Amino acid sequence: MAFCVDYLRSFVVSHHRRRSTMQLKWQTVFFFLCLYGMDVVFCQARYSIPEEMPEGSFVGSIAKDLGIEISRLISGKARVVTKGGRQYVELSRDKGALVVKERIDREELCKQTTPCSFSFDLIIENPIQLHRITVEVQDINDNSPKFPKTTVDLKISENTASGTRFPLDSAVDMDVGINGIQNYALSPTSNFKLEIHNRADGKKYVDMVLQRELDREERDELNLVLTAYDGGSPKQSSIVQIHISVLDVNDNTPVCKQALYKAEVKENSPVGTVLTTVSAADADEGVNGEVSYSFAQASEDARHVFDINSETGEITLLNRLDYETEKSYQIDIKAMDKGTLADTCKVIIDVVDVNDNPPTIQLMSFSKIIAENSPVGTTVAVINVEDADSGQNGVVQCKINENIPFKIESSLTDYYALITDEILDRENIAEYNITILVSDQGSPALHSDKTLTVKISDVNDNAPVFDSDQYRTFITENNSPGVAVLTVKARDADWGPNARLSYFLEDSDVMGNPVISLLSIDSDSGVIHAVRSFDYEQMKSLTLNVTARDGGSPPLSSEVMVRIIVQDQNDNAPQVLYPVQTGGSVVAEIVPRSADVGYLVTKVVAVDVDSGQNAWLSYKLQKATDRALFEVGPQNGEIRTVRQVTDKDAVKQKLTVVVEDNGQPSRSAVVNINVAVADSFPEMVSEFSDFTHSKEYNDNLTFYLVLALAAVSFLFITTVVVIISVKIYRWRQSRIFYQSNLPVIPYYPPGYADTGVTGTLPHMYNYDVCMTTNSRKSDCKYSTLGGQSVLVVDQSFSETLQRAMKEKELLENPESPEMVGRCLLYLWSLIAFD
Repeated sequence: MAFCVDYLRSFVVSHHRRRSTMQLKWQTVFFFLCLYGMDVVFCQARYSIPEEMPEGSFVGSIAKDLGIEISRLISGKARVVTKGGRQYVELSRDKGALVVKERIDREELCKQTTPCSFSFDLIIENPIQLHRITVEVQDINDNSPKFPKTTVDLKISENTASGTRFPLDSAVDMDVGINGIQNYALSPTSNFKLEIHNRADGKKYVDMVLQRELDREERDELNLVLTAYDGGSPKQSSIVQIHISVLDVNDNTPVCKQALYKAEVKENSPVGTVLTTVSAADADEGVNGEVSYSFAQASEDARHVFDINSETGEITLLNRLDYETEKSYQIDIKAMDKGTLADTCKVIIDVVDVNDNPPTIQLMSFSKIIAENSPVGTTVAVINVEDADSGQNGVVQCKINENIPFKIESSLTDYYALITDEILDRENIAEYNITILVSDQGSPALHSDKTLTVKISDVNDNAPVFDSDQYRTFITENNSPGVAVLTVKARDADWGPNARLSYFLEDSDVMGNPVISLLSIDSDSGVIHAVRSFDYEQMKSLTLNVTARDGGSPPLSSEVMVRIIVQDQNDNAPQVLYPVQTGGSVVAEIVPRSADVGYLVTKVVAVDVDSGQNAWLSYKLQKATDRALFEVGPQNGEIRTVRQVTDKDAVKQKLTVVVEDNGQPSRSAVVNINVAVADSFPEMVSEFSDFTHSKEYNDNLTFYLVLALAAVSFLFITTVVVIISVKIYRWRQSRIFYQSNLPVIPYYPPGYADTGVTGTLPHMYNYDVCMTTNSRKSDCKYSTLGGQSVLVVDQSFSETLQRAMKEKELLENPESPEMVGRCLLYLWSLIAFD
């Protein structure tokens, strides 16, 4: 409890200082009552703010006033809780302040109740603290007084006695206190004065008192203004218009505004025409001022022809007039009020002669249809014009509308001829509406008109015109025969049979083929159909002429060029040009073990006879003995090493490369490439023979290994025996032989073509090996031409080997070193190839 007292004392001091520095128009009053329980602290706070504060306006520093740290508000998740209704105030935790959340209207919140306030709870958790906050909303002068009605209508008889009271409705102000209604004022006060009274509840009401008697003939209505003022600063007010109508007493006689009225009426005026209006004035009002009109003195003819409205005084035509029968009428009119008081005036009506007979038009001859090639001056119609009037009223003029290829001429009195004035063109205008207008010379002139419709018949004078100067379309190859390729359309400005068109293909040849064997056209619709299927690789476009002919006599025609472009389809698979693969040869590439990363092994070269994206080729490695060693360039087909070649890599590598085009769906080709990883020719040859074995020998692999081992052993022993024999026979020649290290004899088999450095894959070495599945009938060639390493196997090697053996047998010295070298080379090749 001591804490609350100390806190209250510090709060009062701080609040007093804050009041001296704040520039707001509101005050804050706090009262705290702190109760401490088990783990809950309950305190109350009260603030006072004016209404209509903008959103975000400061209400009070709740953290400072309650002595709560801002960190405590944040950690305790302090929040404002409102039970029902709207939440006008919210808590800004990071500032520890209460701010206005939404506009506060005191009149909406409390209406006329005062004082006006609302309460809410501030809850802080861990431990729980509950604070009841009350905010008093102070009234500001934001509402002006309002009357129930904007105008008040009063009716007061002109004989009403002075001192009569007339109660008025009081104004209402939603504000309270000094901001409420404080005073009323009335203006002007020449006839009335205002008396203000106070009710028991403190509210004011007013009475209007008549000071001077009214005279309706002097002033039949009064307009007063009643103003209500409140006591706010600045003051606000509201007004109500008081309209007073002075009621009449019958004390005045009607008086005609004119003693004599004159009017003129045309003899052809229709029944009901208003001729003139008689008017009388009565100073009285209402029933006392109502005047009625009637005929006081008139002839029977006048009463038969004219009528008068008893209420308005309008004189109207009751029947038709005739100037030749009566030229003028005189009538006396009586004006009388509802009493016995009356006045009389005279009306003179003169009848005016008019031109009341219009001219008439009659067709004597008329041709509704004329040909567009009719000569100028052709007669279209003969017209008779008459007018029943005489004199100038019977003189008639005749004319036709302008901007048409016709004119009108007068041939006889009252007769006119309509003839052509220009060359006609039906394609420009097919129909004319000719308006014949006749008028007399009366005043005013009378007119008559008649419209003739003339149709222009067609002549075949226009050739067909195509919608386009030339047509260009596309057709996809391998199309179905009979498919519609293009529709040509021509138009003919003529009409009927002259505009009925037929379409024909002009006889011509397209790449040696008659056009009718390739295309056909529907003579009525102009639809061009394909007679057969097209092949883009054989025919890429067709150009032909189409003729459109009308049905006129003689017929007219025109031609248009049609170009049909055949679009490619992906109907051809890629073709591998290199490396060449046939059933009788196998290509192998040599990669030295010293090859670096990116070493170019070979390049796959392929083409696609299609065009466009259908011929865009991509390469990818489908299978490989060691995928980590090789990669294929997806665009150029180059096969390169991915890493450094090592001794652990297998000598023989088999790659499968897939070549795909970019068509939809795509087509592909597969090429198998054998790669030998070796640094020397014997090593390559010893391993290379395995490339030629098909899969059918894999099952007997063990058998062939044992057989090969026995053959090698036998040949090795034989070789040793031969070498020892040679050494014994000629010691000197054998020494030279051993020093030469058995160089390989560069022997080229017949039919061998060396590519050298002209191939697509230049390397430091070029190996061309020609082998068959039977290595004993094979031949090989080793060359260092600066080109790529290629090993080519040729089936003709067996014949070459036989010829070489025959040459050896013909040698004169079979025991010479050269012969021994050849024998060893032959035996070595047998061992390697087996």
